[in-house]
Amino acid sequence: MTEASDPRDTVIAMGERIAAAGISPGSSGNLSVTSGDLVYATGTGTDLARLTRADIAVLDRSGARLDGPRASKETSLHLAFYAKNPAHSAVVHVHSPHAVALSCLEPWSEFSAVPPLTPYFVMRVGQAPLIPFRVPGSPELGELVSALDFPFQAAVLSNHGQITSGPDPESAVEAAIELEEACRIALLTEGRPRRVLPTADVAALSEKWGTPWSTVAESVTL
Repeated sequence: MTEASDPRDTVIAMGERIAAAGISPGSSGNLSVTSGDLVYATGTGTDLARLTRADIAVLDRSGARLDGPRASKETSLHLAFYAKNPAHSAVVHVHSPHAVALSCLEPWSEFSAVPPLTPYFVMRVGQAPLIPFRVPGSPELGELVSALDFPFQAAVLSNHGQITSGPDPESAVEAAIELEEACRIALLTEGRPRRVLPTADVAALSEKWGTPWSTVAESVTL
């Protein structure tokens, strides 16, 4: 997936990739990209597999609509991720099945709902904290993201789904796909005497690939 000259075409390509990966059931989920001072976000109730330019809202950085349809009710959540990661230019929010299932469980640690079971999760996503439940579309979701004082570029939304951001659309999409896979593996190993990656290796991977990972207490139940 390459970035198109019109940001709306970039969003359309992201939607096709997400739909092909099977992680956006029905008309759930929403996407956005930034270009300069503008945010291009999917409209409310759109099907990510069938996006057209007419389905993309154009907003300013405060979330005010400048053109296009009414943006997704999760826009404030997207804006919070852009504020947290100023170098990022794309956000993906989906209700992928394994992420939703894992979001109904207690988090692995305060820093990540998902344990570091594979190097790919650490390399492509990094820690993904559990954001407490709020009704979808609530501005409080964005406020909860902003309130966490440690770095992350992905999160699991309690009883809701997942969200990722990236420095470009491709990395945001790949992170969403990898986070869904990490949640699937976590669920498959739940309740068994599983092994997480050694702390030193997690630190080395996160440093090499530029993903965030904070030290967790050794007392965390595996």
